[in-house]
Amino acid sequence: MNKLWNQIDLSWTWLTASAHWHGDEGITHRLLQHLFYSFVPLLAAALIGLVFGLIAGHTGRGGFVAISLANVARAIPTLGLVLILAVVEFSIVPVLIALVALAIPPILVNTYEGVRNVDEDAKDAARGMGMTGWGVLWRAEVPMALPLILLGLRTAAIQVVATATIAAIPGYGGLGRFIVDGLARNDYQLVVGGTVLVVLLALIVQVVFAALRRLVVSPGLLGSARSS
Repeated sequence: MNKLWNQIDLSWTWLTASAHWHGDEGITHRLLQHLFYSFVPLLAAALIGLVFGLIAGHTGRGGFVAISLANVARAIPTLGLVLILAVVEFSIVPVLIALVALAIPPILVNTYEGVRNVDEDAKDAARGMGMTGWGVLWRAEVPMALPLILLGLRTAAIQVVATATIAAIPGYGGLGRFIVDGLARNDYQLVVGGTVLVVLLALIVQVVFAALRRLVVSPGLLGSARSS
């Protein structure tokens, strides 16, 4: 127990030392790299997952294909994909591709299920008000599906933030650099410090999506979600 507390104390000292926050090897630079590695794949996955999920959920066509592709993407080992692609192209691109593949399934599946399971009475009421097919989608289905859509985006974001540490394995930066370098040097202060930073970043993502959910989801839907 004393050894654990000593390690925590050393890691806290490392995290709070101002010298460790500056320069190309500093926490600030590595954090910005990590945010880049996370944001770009998440944006690409959101564009793909939301578009296909909305279309499949609204039209009722292509749902089986969309879910099957999502399950195939889930089955791909992210680290294995990174290492295979890194052999082909020595750049950060393989890491970004692997993270896109990781993020698409929860976004696609939750968007599809959210839109597909909107109550038929609500859609009939929207049509009765003179809305066209796309009007029903954007003004009735999407607002009612938002809780599930945001859940998919939140799940994908947390997974990507946590997994972006693999960028350090083929030699790139991000917060994973501290973990990989710490293991290589048997410097567990560095390992624990890097891990704590990744966990804190994932918690911040969780808080941001919780706030976004309260901001954009109808209070009635929030209440029903809590009841269920």
